[in-house]
Amino acid sequence: MKVLVTGGAGFIGGNFIHYQIKKYPDDTIICVDKLTYAGNMETLAPIADHKNFHFEQADIADATAIRAIFEKYKPNYVINFAAESHVDRSIEDPGIFLRTNVLGTQVLLDAAREFGATRYHQVSTDEVYGDLPLDRPDLLFTEETPIHTSSPYSASKAGADLLCQAYARTYKMPITISRCSNNYGPYHFPEKLIPLMITNAMKDIPLPVYGKGENIRDWLYVLDHCRAIDLIVRKGTDGEVYNIGGNNERTNLTVVKEIIKALGKDESLIKYVTDRAGHDLRYGIDPTKIHNELDWLPETNFEDGLALTIEWYKDNADWWQHVLSGEYRSVR
Repeated sequence: MKVLVTGGAGFIGGNFIHYQIKKYPDDTIICVDKLTYAGNMETLAPIADHKNFHFEQADIADATAIRAIFEKYKPNYVINFAAESHVDRSIEDPGIFLRTNVLGTQVLLDAAREFGATRYHQVSTDEVYGDLPLDRPDLLFTEETPIHTSSPYSASKAGADLLCQAYARTYKMPITISRCSNNYGPYHFPEKLIPLMITNAMKDIPLPVYGKGENIRDWLYVLDHCRAIDLIVRKGTDGEVYNIGGNNERTNLTVVKEIIKALGKDESLIKYVTDRAGHDLRYGIDPTKIHNELDWLPETNFEDGLALTIEWYKDNADWWQHVLSGEYRSVR
């Protein structure tokens, strides 16, 4: 099989490429990445010389470049991880989120349709559902939960999802969508909560926590997410949405304190900062559908996954230090 992975130099896409090459060494993997600030070729260094790995630097919103890549490789599977994904940045500059997340998706869909891809898979987010109240732990997002976005980021991802569903219906394309909860694990860009707290704590500098740290997220270890996407792409039903959750809900403050404890640091490092505008209260995903249809459940509990993640950041200090210094951007 020829598998085209967009956003493959990013966090989840990079982990997915590592997973695919290990599981399917005879498949051809084509990584397409624009190499924005979040794209890191050092993430791909361990597999860069693999005989079946190919890298193409391109913007998914550039129709000419994307069509040329499809013409060159004619991929069977197209998996779109490429996205602007940081909520704070979307509040500051919504335009780039709409261009990449919506128009980029449209360009990929058109190419996948023209070249007859066996499967187009859209990697989405639970944030398209909005949020849940803190005092109703019984409520969870299902695939039937209405879309109700809170930020320009989540609105752009919801727009992309709706576009995928429209192409599936109008053009009868073999499209699937997955909506995941918060991922964590190796190669996570240190602007997000868990890697930011780990790297700050390791440097003994303040750990910024929004508001009182009461917001709740469902945490999914990235390799569990990769396994789920692989199942959906190869065995999922055309036109379906699958929620992928970790069954690991925690308040942000609880997560921060667990990181502090694991690193042997002091809670005096915590610094409460002004809350984010439109900050969602709680995310919680019901993964019943993907469990029933594809026999998937997360295998990694939060304690084990966090320990693995912390050890990875300890063992790969060069990777995150190059990110913080900007040195990684010279590797192209």
